[in-house]
Amino acid sequence: MDFFEVIEKRRSIRVFQEIPVEEEKIRTILKAANDAPSAGDLQAYEIFLVRSEQKLRDLAFAALSQFFIAEATVALVFCAHPRRSSIKYGYRGLELYCIQDATIACAYAQLAVTALGLGCVWVGAFDDEQVLRIIGSQDNLKPVSILPIGYPAESPPSTPRRGVNRIAHEVR
Repeated sequence: MDFFEVIEKRRSIRVFQEIPVEEEKIRTILKAANDAPSAGDLQAYEIFLVRSEQKLRDLAFAALSQFFIAEATVALVFCAHPRRSSIKYGYRGLELYCIQDATIACAYAQLAVTALGLGCVWVGAFDDEQVLRIIGSQDNLKPVSILPIGYPAESPPSTPRRGVNRIAHEVR
């Protein structure tokens, strides 16, 4: 699939088929996330791969009862690693760059999911502490997004977008 076709075809998928995602596709998605740019090439993020049906259900509850998470066959949890970024960038690394790093990695994963013919949806509403407990992580990480992934069982239409002329502003 052409890059711009991937961008155009990407949709938020919340209904999944009960078909497991192949290991090769998971590795490809993780490699795409790993290839994402990051501040100072520090990769101030961690990615947690969740396959357990129970943990997927737990994530769904932690994400304010967004039960479609439990319908996915796999989910990736992207966490910022503030300390890793702050070593080089201080406060700005602690509060911003690590969040940007995790966000960019998740966006690359999201596009890879689409390119592979899979579906996903970016989930950003959740209880941080519950998510950290579920993935068995330390408090020094900050959950940024949950990306449930699977074969889509829906084909939603594109949503209206603001025009480019409304979001892009030339500075002279």
